[in-house]
Amino acid sequence: MVAQVAILGASGYTGAELVRLLATHGGMRVVALTANAKAGQGMAEVFPHLRHLDLPRLTDIGAFDPEGVDLVFCALPHATTQQVVAGLPEAVKVVDLSADFRLEDPAAYRDWYGHDHAAPALQATAVYGLPEFYRDRIRGARLVANTGCYVAASLLPVLPLLQAGAIDPDEIVIDAASGVSGAGRAAKEGMLHAEVSEGFRAYGVGRHRHMAELDQEFSKAAGRPVTCSFTPHLAPHNRGILATIHLRGDARQVHEVLARRYAAEPFIVVLPMGETPATQHVRGSNFCHIGVVADRRAGRVIVVSALDNLVKGASGQAIQNANLMLGLPETQGLEAPPLFP
Repeated sequence: MVAQVAILGASGYTGAELVRLLATHGGMRVVALTANAKAGQGMAEVFPHLRHLDLPRLTDIGAFDPEGVDLVFCALPHATTQQVVAGLPEAVKVVDLSADFRLEDPAAYRDWYGHDHAAPALQATAVYGLPEFYRDRIRGARLVANTGCYVAASLLPVLPLLQAGAIDPDEIVIDAASGVSGAGRAAKEGMLHAEVSEGFRAYGVGRHRHMAELDQEFSKAAGRPVTCSFTPHLAPHNRGILATIHLRGDARQVHEVLARRYAAEPFIVVLPMGETPATQHVRGSNFCHIGVVADRRAGRVIVVSALDNLVKGASGQAIQNANLMLGLPETQGLEAPPLFP
């Protein structure tokens, strides 16, 4: 049976990426697309690269009818998903690509986002959407909170090391750079070509909302509170995140732990010791590449990870989660190799 799915917020980059990936999926069919500002238009008008696909027209979210829909992908702006999901029938499964349901502690949500959660009962039932670590829970979930893109690039290399006790939890420093698509498609002065091209800058320095996710998941993995250092950067390319992570530990042990942990994972590639990944080698794919290099200082190690922020960092991971929720093969629709050059 082919699952009937809807994409709410289909006029953004993650919405378009969901459509692109689902076009050859075979186990899911897109039956509804919403985009309030583009309501009434066809996807060909909003995203010409998708004009060859037979897709429903975009509608206002108020006109969305969930009847017959098995699963909804919510690619809506932050703080708008809570009320939307609360209004859906209980039988409809949800993968939320926003940050609305990622934090387990309502007080932490209030602290980082500046307001109370509008659907705390739902927040308590949400499963964190990192399939490599929550696969069994995701299979039985009704609501999955898809992992953030920076966070996925950081958690995938570090969580196994914390679980194995291979690094010092008090010395985690993450410097990560994302392409401009990570900021979304809405018009912003700071995202203009002339503002971004030929430049490289840090932002959210000292306090970025993704820190809450990182601390939550690192603390669970370590079995005690962990507060990491994280600095995001804007890089002048369209896609891709590269995270450079500085840790205290033995480089050989770190590499062995990661290689062993991910040996059977379909989308995580641990490179040979001493090699580092590049964003262009994962572009357009659901893969995450991880490299380990010994620092020149004894007892220090540098771990580098690369993923496509729109695929493994968003829409691809959302489909990976949806596959699990719908009882489909986890890799279905996601096995295409990266695009290069």
